[in-house]
Amino acid sequence: MVSAGLEILGLTLCVVGTLLEMVACGLPTWKVTAFIEANIVVAQTIWDGLWMSCAVQSTGQMQCKVHDSVLALTPDLQAARALTVVSSVFGVLGLTVVVAGAQCTNCIRDERVKAYVVGTGGALYIASGALVLVPLCWMANNIISDFYNPQVPTAKKREIGAAIYIGWAATALLLLGGSMLCCSCPCRSSSGFSVNYAPTKRSAANGDYDKRNYV
Repeated sequence: MVSAGLEILGLTLCVVGTLLEMVACGLPTWKVTAFIEANIVVAQTIWDGLWMSCAVQSTGQMQCKVHDSVLALTPDLQAARALTVVSSVFGVLGLTVVVAGAQCTNCIRDERVKAYVVGTGGALYIASGALVLVPLCWMANNIISDFYNPQVPTAKKREIGAAIYIGWAATALLLLGGSMLCCSCPCRSSSGFSVNYAPTKRSAANGDYDKRNYV
């Protein structure tokens, strides 16, 4: 029962983490306009995402434009696109594998094989969290470096957007849930050693015990 509860909790965390990861991948708020010095009062706010850039006017009107060329993007954006997509695929594969080997399903009969399948699904979720963590940290490092770089114009400086924070939360859930799935495998009841029992004593034809039992 304990392993089943740990399995359900780990799967729930992983599913929520995968959904948050997909949301962060689609949001255009990876980079947002930095309001510093004379740039506090501006007519519009710029959002930069993996797939599009948006300009939000002070009146509330928003205009978005999809990135025209992949090759024209910066290396961190190109890597973030590829790694987040691969991470999402790993998340979907992990869900399929864990459901197939879960204790509440009958897709696999052998309990030992079920434990290995669930552990494989947990490893997929851990890999998914590691893959999405790389572009998040890379992007955050570039944003912070440009922010404190005096050679970068103030109008081009950006701050960390909400999508990166959502991605970090998704990474934490994926790593935690995947670890729970890997640890949810029940321990083996048998120790692996064979037990040899002494043969029963045989009785003679007249009802007395055979003398060979005492030799």
